[in-house]
Amino acid sequence: MGRVGAQPQGDSLGPEVAGFLASLSVEKSASQHTLRSYRLDLAQFYAWLASGGTTAPVVGGRGSGRTRRHDFAAQQEEPVRPVGLDELRAVNHLTIRSYLAFLQRQEFSRRTIARKLSCLRSFYKYLVRADLVPTNPVAGVHTPKLERRLPVFLDEEEIGGLLSQPDTHTPLGLRDRALLELLYATGLRVGELVALNRGDIDYSEGWVIVWGKGRKERAVPVGSEALQALGHYLRDGWPVLRARAPAAEQSLPEAKQPLFLNKLGGRLSDRSVRRLLDRYVSQLALSRQISPHKIRHTFATHMLNHGADLRAVQEMLGHASLSTTQIYTHVTTQRLRTEYLRAHPRQRRAAPPDEG
Repeated sequence: MGRVGAQPQGDSLGPEVAGFLASLSVEKSASQHTLRSYRLDLAQFYAWLASGGTTAPVVGGRGSGRTRRHDFAAQQEEPVRPVGLDELRAVNHLTIRSYLAFLQRQEFSRRTIARKLSCLRSFYKYLVRADLVPTNPVAGVHTPKLERRLPVFLDEEEIGGLLSQPDTHTPLGLRDRALLELLYATGLRVGELVALNRGDIDYSEGWVIVWGKGRKERAVPVGSEALQALGHYLRDGWPVLRARAPAAEQSLPEAKQPLFLNKLGGRLSDRSVRRLLDRYVSQLALSRQISPHKIRHTFATHMLNHGADLRAVQEMLGHASLSTTQIYTHVTTQRLRTEYLRAHPRQRRAAPPDEG
């Protein structure tokens, strides 16, 4: 089936996992981050099965008394023994429910448990389709009801501070400034960002062509600040970095050359984007963790706060459903108050009664 993301041929978890990840990569165009997350979830499930479905074995000599989620998550690379097809076939809906109960005891959040369940559902769907198991034991198991969480986002002063962090006197600093500006200007997913080639940017019209989930193409507007930062990077930073790449890679047509490069001149990875963002957030001394996806939250929130149409934001984000975009319709307390005072016909509060 070809190469599966960053995983080697013949995954050590077994051919079933290797085939599943390959199908996600080829058929669903899953990102490297998604492939790593799914493999991690499956490795944890395998570890639980290998332990007899009772508790998570502690790997690395840290003692058998610790089985909380931090220990469980630390040993996800490999189960203590292989899990074969016979054991996968023996799994039924009661096994899955027992595993979910185990995850709850490990104090994983409902959202994380729902993601792990979704992974198992997709995995067994693949196994059924491949005639490796007769039925999908996850099909009748309901996803835990999720608590509604408002997206974490930066305010306009914070995002401005973040964008000013890179040192634009260096090739890597120019790259980082352009990357952060484009991320905030478009709300792209990090996987979409690192997949961009030079030919995907239309500088004259101010558009970026994006290949999103399921290889769906969309065009997203790009503002002047981001285009300017990209121009500086492509003029003064990109050539310096690309010169470090192997000659065969440099010979590609310009339109097919990767837009964002690592220090060796190759395509920047999504993991590297997360690391560089962590570094700049640390320099800014923000009190919370900010991931590339939270920059996407910030883009959507600021667009809506400044009057953008919800359906337009949906198209820019590449959401298949409007309901996915509606979570961004939260507003700050101050804006809510301002809108109320502006719009309500009886907004004036009654004066306090006279004393006397």
